[in-house]
Amino acid sequence: LAVALAVLLPVACARRSQDLHCGACRALVDELEWEIAQVDPRKTIQMGSFRINPDGSQSVVEVPYARSEAHLMELLERVCEKMKEYGEKVDPSTHRKSYVRVISHDGTKMDLSGVKIDGDVASSLKFACESIAEEYEDELIEFLSHEADNVKDRLCSKRTDLCDHALHIPHDEL
Repeated sequence: LAVALAVLLPVACARRSQDLHCGACRALVDELEWEIAQVDPRKTIQMGSFRINPDGSQSVVEVPYARSEAHLMELLERVCEKMKEYGEKVDPSTHRKSYVRVISHDGTKMDLSGVKIDGDVASSLKFACESIAEEYEDELIEFLSHEADNVKDRLCSKRTDLCDHALHIPHDEL
């Protein structure tokens, strides 16, 4: 029995950690995409050099604010706070954990059956989110600065391997 536990415990802990990091990555991308969608598409920000060129012109361009690096950096600073609005759901057949929003963005009632909501889950998810946001900041900005399809899969599974087990996870929209 002791040998079996010694072999199985690290596997269970590794899977729990993988589930947590995958869930945090997916939730992070969902939250960032939702925040980007809330910005008025007509809002712009000036980018480029404010120095005057020899010919008297400036190299300043206006770009959409929602996907600007300045806005994305601002979002990355605070987005992991949203992890307190998530709970943990365990798949009864695979025993894999996933993380779902427990507070909707628009106030609609949500089905929370089978969802565990507690401070430990929220703080673990927030910590994982912060480490992912820090470690993969450049990749997040690269993917989100352009409108791209399947950012969750491309970033969380293909680019980072945080969800290498999760290519079959359904795309739950917020």
